[in-house]
Amino acid sequence: MKMKPARTAPPNASPWLSSPAMWKPSGITTRRAEAIRTPAAMPVNLCSSAPLFAIARCNGMTPAMRDTVNVRTARSQGVGKMATATPLARAYLKLATNPEMFWVAFKECRARGLIVDIPTELHAMLDGEHGETKQKAARLVVDLAAAAGAQEFTRCEHAHVSGVSVITGGHGLRRFLSDLSGDPQGVVAIPTTLNSAGCDREKMEEMGIDYPDFLKYQFEIVQAYSELGIEATLSCTPYDRGIEITEGIGSWAESNAVCFSNSYTSLITNRESGLSALATALTGWAPLWGLHMAQNRVPNIRVRVECAMDDATDWSILGDWIGKQIRPEWSLPWGMMPYITGLPTPASFEMRKALTSAAANYGCPMLWAGGLTADPPKVESYEGELVFAEEDLAARYADLAPTGVVDLVVIGCPQASVGEGRATAAAVRGWMELGKRIPERRLWLFTSATNHEILEADGTVDLLEEAGVLVLKDTCPEVTPYNRDRYNHILTNSLKAEHYLTSGLNRMPTSVAPIEECVANAFDPKRISGPRPVMEGKGAKPLASNKTHRGGETSLAGQGLPSQSNWSVRGKALVTDVPITYLGYVNSDSGVIEEPGHPLDGVAIEDTILVYPKGSGSTVAPFVLMGLIYTGKGPRAIINRDVCPLTLPAASLLGVPYAHGFDADPTLEINSGDEVEISLDDGIVTLDVLSRTSEA
Repeated sequence: MKMKPARTAPPNASPWLSSPAMWKPSGITTRRAEAIRTPAAMPVNLCSSAPLFAIARCNGMTPAMRDTVNVRTARSQGVGKMATATPLARAYLKLATNPEMFWVAFKECRARGLIVDIPTELHAMLDGEHGETKQKAARLVVDLAAAAGAQEFTRCEHAHVSGVSVITGGHGLRRFLSDLSGDPQGVVAIPTTLNSAGCDREKMEEMGIDYPDFLKYQFEIVQAYSELGIEATLSCTPYDRGIEITEGIGSWAESNAVCFSNSYTSLITNRESGLSALATALTGWAPLWGLHMAQNRVPNIRVRVECAMDDATDWSILGDWIGKQIRPEWSLPWGMMPYITGLPTPASFEMRKALTSAAANYGCPMLWAGGLTADPPKVESYEGELVFAEEDLAARYADLAPTGVVDLVVIGCPQASVGEGRATAAAVRGWMELGKRIPERRLWLFTSATNHEILEADGTVDLLEEAGVLVLKDTCPEVTPYNRDRYNHILTNSLKAEHYLTSGLNRMPTSVAPIEECVANAFDPKRISGPRPVMEGKGAKPLASNKTHRGGETSLAGQGLPSQSNWSVRGKALVTDVPITYLGYVNSDSGVIEEPGHPLDGVAIEDTILVYPKGSGSTVAPFVLMGLIYTGKGPRAIINRDVCPLTLPAASLLGVPYAHGFDADPTLEINSGDEVEISLDDGIVTLDVLSRTSEA
């Protein structure tokens, strides 16, 4: 799909637009005007979802003049039925005292890309012509465009929605889906697939799930998505379903799938949240921004591999290891995007999948690997240059090796490919030839329904089940509620599984080894002796932070969301310069951050003005945040430093005051405990520190 070049200011742009003398609109203070007038201070941003000609209701414009603007908008200016304007454009347009002056300003603003047409179809949805569900979705799409500074919208080819399991989406997901029910027009506009569920509905008893009404809740969630027209594939690997992936722009919300698709296929997708992907699925539209733009698909970290990488688990360890090296001072606006050299070629599908899925643990949306992907664009310098040597691989294996009795072995995170299923069967066959059988179904293999059908047809499933393996479909290890009366130490071949199983989602001690070692432990419960490991709590290595105490007066200018009317909020700030991972590391009932090593570990976000760079981790994050907001355990207002599709959707849909795009980094300028006031006025947010907390 060809992408339109970004608009730039014409060389003969009117000096009227840059003259400070023109900056005297009523109701705009000098500081607010300066913040708007300086495009470099804040990213370009769609500021209003109201019809553009409504801006003509300004100084000196009579009703007759406004009517002229309306007529000209529709008949002669080539404006779409609805358009949006940035704060800069809105302020200039409000200075117009007659229609001629209005259109001079309008044309200049449009030439600079400060005015954006909303497609007629999307506008109709905003007006409610396609029902309430699509109206909500369209508002979210426009809000995302605002935060991203998008200059246009794009049609999408395919969407993949996350947030399916009862334990990941929680009550926030169930309540949100119930709010969408009953709208006959509320069906997806483009082909859309669905992420993994929390169980295999046919093997609930074998899984031993001890969660009241789990299957009932799970059925309600899947049914609600199906009523929206979403194909219930129940797979976290939409790239592995036996069909060629569509080219063009996608909207995918499963983090491992995003990284795989961008790295190895022709479908380009931003790292969407479950909600933003759903909004695009329902409307068919997305803001054109981020990785959709070729200029943003550029590596920012260089990694040289200087060791043998013979097993898929080696590749999984590498992907996770890269993420662990990130420094807070590195500028990674789209997440870490490494260029990796030194990997062996050719590499199996399973190796490539293991690399991207583990890299996604730390927000990686795309990577390049010499000989395995397209060549990366050339860059002059990298934020960091790393070397992954034999000792690094060995050290990680030593750290991850099981040190006590293993209760359960899980393979298939992300869901096992056909090759991974067959590799497991090959390892199992050797033990079966010795007359062995896996006791108590201590090995679970997770796969998609598509791959299960293939493995069933070639006899792999029969062999595995004969050996005592529990073969599961439609679910995956990280979204399953384990029965803690049976399982308290898991062994897996996947760093993605380890990352989420050890998080607050399951808080399960988890070890890692290659498939052959995993299978050996499944057959021999006494292979590893000693007490089971326990999760470490306090004393974990602190996450890197650059925060220092700030004093004195501080006043910042930022931007709000198009869907939100003017508001003002005052309260105590809760601040960190480390991203917050909602799924697994924020208690979904209390709102307490539970991430050892995080600067805010043990602190509740309830009733705070929450200031942080962005969300991280799972794309299900908005549902966790929504659940907290529904129950009164969420923040009073949210400020993000970066564009955050993991946080913004919850604030947009539930009306929580939200701000972004400040002229200075709010995560560094504000202290936790400062008394602050933030106000939204005509798209511009002002943040004032009323009193400083004392330095601890």
